[in-house]
Amino acid sequence: MFIAYLTVTLVAAALSGSAAVANLIGHEYPKQEADRNRVPRSWVRPLGLLLGAGAIGLLIGVVVPVIGALAGSGLVAYFLVALGAHVRAHNYRLAAWSVYFGTAVAALAVNLTHHGIGNGR
Repeated sequence: MFIAYLTVTLVAAALSGSAAVANLIGHEYPKQEADRNRVPRSWVRPLGLLLGAGAIGLLIGVVVPVIGALAGSGLVAYFLVALGAHVRAHNYRLAAWSVYFGTAVAALAVNLTHHGIGNGR
């Protein structure tokens, strides 16, 4: 189980971390998505900080399980809010969103399962 947990966690951290970097360096893709979803461009960098915090939290969670669970939960919430922004803007181009959301859900699930958080262990 540890190999699956570590693999999913590393993939989710890499994806969220790469999205954070794209937001923080001012790459054009996050700006275009912000425009498409009617989100102010001034939010792009703060959203990148949230993604980066989630990625780092997932990595810390390998050593401190509760941090990983909180980071996974935060990323799941982040992407659910992003889905709301997509729907509100009638932007149903959700392929990239589904990859990020799916990996965040998977990271949270394997963290909770591997560490036995919430089942009395």
